Amino acid sequence: MSRVWIPLPDTDFDVTEVAVPWHMVKEAGHEVVFVTETGKVAPTCDPLLLTGVLFGQLGAEAEPKAMYQAMIESPEYQHPLAWTDLEPSEFDGLILPGGHAPGMKQYLGSDALQQKVAAFWVLERPVGAICHGVLVLARTLHPDTQQSVLQGRSTTCLPKYMERLAYYLTFWKLGRYYRTYPAYVEEEVREAVGDATKLFHRGPINLGARGTATDHKPAFVVEDGNYVSARWPGDAYLFAERFLERLASSKV
Repeated sequence: MSRVWIPLPDTDFDVTEVAVPWHMVKEAGHEVVFVTETGKVAPTCDPLLLTGVLFGQLGAEAEPKAMYQAMIESPEYQHPLAWTDLEPSEFDGLILPGGHAPGMKQYLGSDALQQKVAAFWVLERPVGAICHGVLVLARTLHPDTQQSVLQGRSTTCLPKYMERLAYYLTFWKLGRYYRTYPAYVEEEVREAVGDATKLFHRGPINLGARGTATDHKPAFVVEDGNYVSARWPGDAYLFAERFLERLASSKV
């Protein structure tokens, strides 16, 4: 059995990008440890993803929502660890989920969390990041080079066209709900990797089709050694599957 840590903000994380990996990692027989800034209270997801962002649409699908309900009742979710109390060397894998609502900034911009991520990254154990979660890595400095840990690594993240389309569709009602930062996620990640022409992979254009547990055709991930990245909730099942493959091979 491996131990996997999943850091989260106190609120506003993406339902699918957390619940699907949690479910699949647990189903594979591994331990999951949730980590928040203080560890004092269980976090909460972006509520609009449970009810529907706009006219009941753009939220999580039924199966991930059911996984989320099971997840929030689990002991590991109810009793998270504090970021400062985490010892990275005690874990075998790290998953960095995303989300775009304002509460995500607590997690995406935390220097304390980035220090823990940097300490884990240099152990060269499996790391998975999806959507906005890739920003955590883009902002994490390697202790030896003081450059982003993504420097020289192949990756994807939330593509600019997806972020922009979601914003244009909803700004009249929700303002900057889909624009977490002034810069697009893709722009920051491209800068972090260095040679973005070779190392950043946007993936096929996708206007809404989501992968499932049995159909990965719409999904897209990028794999680079111990690192797996994905674009958005529609990639979550394939993302978790590829992460688990690395977790299994790292224990051989």
